Amino acid sequence: MTKIIKLSVLASILCTSIVSANQDLGQITVTSATKSEQSIKDITSNVEVITSYELEEKNINSVSEALNLVSGVGFTSNGGMGATTSINLRGMNSNRTLVLIDGVRFQDPSNTSGANIAHLMVSDIKKIEVIKGAQSGIWGAEASAGVINIITKSAKKGTHGSILAEAGSFNTKKLAGTISHKEKNYDIKLSAQKIKSDGFTTKAPRGEDIEKYEDDSYENTTLNLKSNYKINDDAKLNLNIVSIDALKEYDDTSADDITMKSDIDNKLYNLNYIQNYNNHNIKLKIEKSDFKREEVGTVGTNWGAAVKDFNGQHKNIELIDNIKYNKKDFVVLGAGKKSDEVDFVKTDNSTDKKDTTNKYIYATNSNKIDNIILTQSVRYDKFNNFENKTTGKVGIKYIIDKKRYISSNIGTAYNVPSLMDMMNPWGVPRLDLKPEQIKSYDVSYKHNDIKITYFNQNIKDMIVWGTQYTNEDATIKGIELEYKKEIIQDTLFALNYTRLDAKDKDGKDLQRRAKENLKVSVDYYGIDKLHLGLRSEYIGERKDTRYNQDWTTTEVQTGKYTVSNFVANYDIKKDLKVYTKIDNITDKYYQTVDGYATSPRAYYAGVKYSF
Repeated sequence: MTKIIKLSVLASILCTSIVSANQDLGQITVTSATKSEQSIKDITSNVEVITSYELEEKNINSVSEALNLVSGVGFTSNGGMGATTSINLRGMNSNRTLVLIDGVRFQDPSNTSGANIAHLMVSDIKKIEVIKGAQSGIWGAEASAGVINIITKSAKKGTHGSILAEAGSFNTKKLAGTISHKEKNYDIKLSAQKIKSDGFTTKAPRGEDIEKYEDDSYENTTLNLKSNYKINDDAKLNLNIVSIDALKEYDDTSADDITMKSDIDNKLYNLNYIQNYNNHNIKLKIEKSDFKREEVGTVGTNWGAAVKDFNGQHKNIELIDNIKYNKKDFVVLGAGKKSDEVDFVKTDNSTDKKDTTNKYIYATNSNKIDNIILTQSVRYDKFNNFENKTTGKVGIKYIIDKKRYISSNIGTAYNVPSLMDMMNPWGVPRLDLKPEQIKSYDVSYKHNDIKITYFNQNIKDMIVWGTQYTNEDATIKGIELEYKKEIIQDTLFALNYTRLDAKDKDGKDLQRRAKENLKVSVDYYGIDKLHLGLRSEYIGERKDTRYNQDWTTTEVQTGKYTVSNFVANYDIKKDLKVYTKIDNITDKYYQTVDGYATSPRAYYAGVKYSF
């Protein structure tokens, strides 16, 4: 019966990831594309959804690992779990992608890389929405490459819970649990997860055995409290609190550095009041995000003091009105004010701080006329320290029949420099940095189980780091190909391929971006209660810069390799399952960033019980 339930949905796996047994394509909804819940079939944007079913079947631990399942997404890491990780969405890196947790910004204003995604673990996640392309017309300046919205599960009627335990290589231990209760007028859910690992060295000269160097440990404790209270049939309150406490050892000057640790304390708070009135769905949203980071062991250098404490705070208040004016037509109107504050302390106890505010209004309209879906968005942002800007987006989808459609999106984006970009405590401040201005478009065609997309992004005044932050122009374009099908009975085959062409104004390749990326997975359900999965990823040519001791640079190759992972799940009974997984089954030696280690072959096993 378990196998039959799982297989019943394979035929509907078209433009999303694996869906759960009680879902089909029409039931999957997305909120990030228009700030309104819509069926994925009615969205013009390029969207991929990673569901809880897939996360659990593949036994994925981190959000960055989950995102690497998606076409057009690549990543680089500075050395194992918890190390600095950069997600590239269609060749644009993390500080151009808005990351949300239940709609709350996870953008750290004290971090030059935007969202510190390395510390986001997969814990009680319902789905992850990935919206590709310029989304500033809807979400603002942080969303020039796209939006990633991590949506956690809500409580179900009655009392429910789960507990998961996992252990494996590098003395890694994981313990996670949830407890929830739901009555007619209220619900509450608490989830907690603890991961601890001895890890492996973060730094390692290319070609060197990582066993020669000391290990860099990592631990992470994540808590999530989620609650809803129904005031009456037309009004409710919901509250969400996320706490992430992490400690990562890393190497600074050498691979045997034993002094450096990054101590992370992140808190996200979100309170919503939702009121239905006639054809209006009104939401008042209040959010606050606190980011604290202490670089333990940091000392000054011959060139000056180093930063030891970082503090960032984000606040946002927003009023949203979703107005339905026809059965399938609606307009979303919104206005709000957000602010960012940053302060830091150096090793000589000198300090600096800076803040910025942004007021905004926006409107998104969506219409469905027969087989045509139209979406238009426009947004006006008023900044206190940059030029005010209007951005927008237009999308169209033509549904030819049940198996075919064509869609296209054109958008503009405006990515302002972060406070840390301008303050630049590691060198000369650049208060004159210009905002990035982006124009992007994509065209997609889907036929049965195949989808192909062409995308093009022109970036004026892209902010780049050399010896200091500067502006330069760039163009990023490419092709995404997706294919998912039950190729033989009980066997699901999935493939996605990305070809990327990312160049600066002089025609030079942008670094740390793979020109080709091929991801293939095979899932077999032919044995009752057993799931076997194999997924492989090929990284094509990818260049990085090596800084030599004499301050010269050398361009090095960090691509042209394949890594494969294996997983096996067995359902002992409905509420109890065991699993095992092997990462990097061929023990491939590779580096995503020159000089930083990656995991050798690693083994893990776990058990999960739900009630």
